[in-house]
Amino acid sequence: MNPQVEIDLLVKFGAFFKEYNIGETIFCEDDSAKFYYQIVEGGVKMININEDGKEYIQGYFCEGQSFGEPPLIIDKKYPATAIALKKTEIIKISKSNFFNLLDHFPLIQTDFLKLLATRIYNKANTSKDIINQKPEFRIVAFLDTCKTRQEKEQINYTRQEIANFTGLRVETVIRALSKMKQKKIVEIINHKIHY
Repeated sequence: MNPQVEIDLLVKFGAFFKEYNIGETIFCEDDSAKFYYQIVEGGVKMININEDGKEYIQGYFCEGQSFGEPPLIIDKKYPATAIALKKTEIIKISKSNFFNLLDHFPLIQTDFLKLLATRIYNKANTSKDIINQKPEFRIVAFLDTCKTRQEKEQINYTRQEIANFTGLRVETVIRALSKMKQKKIVEIINHKIHY
């Protein structure tokens, strides 16, 4: 669930469009949150990178979705970096104008409350799943989350991306998926995972 605010309404309240090239940073971890962002076209990933340079993916966002709202709402710094996955167009609106919009449209405010509650709930479940040390369990939990989001059988994440989401090494993901294929938990067709 991600409430999509009508683009015309965002523009009416002072929003503007900005294009980002593949790999371009939209905001960095520890930047102050000053804008509401909604993807018009393209995709964004939010990541953290540890001291060893290993990337941990916090989330992927696509057309129509917004991202980065929690720190904006509670006046905190971003806990992760947002990067364009491909050429991406974003509509952004200043914090004060966004709050003004929410004040004028209580139903949109309610939708955002539900969105934030859903994200907290999903994050808690993900954390619980990561604590489990068995790679297969972590991967199944991740695949379950993917399936509910996209409601498709094919999983559109690479093995590296699955590793980044689950905190596993890519080699471990490959071995675990192979075992899961033998147990008929997943199918692998043309190198694509079907669950």
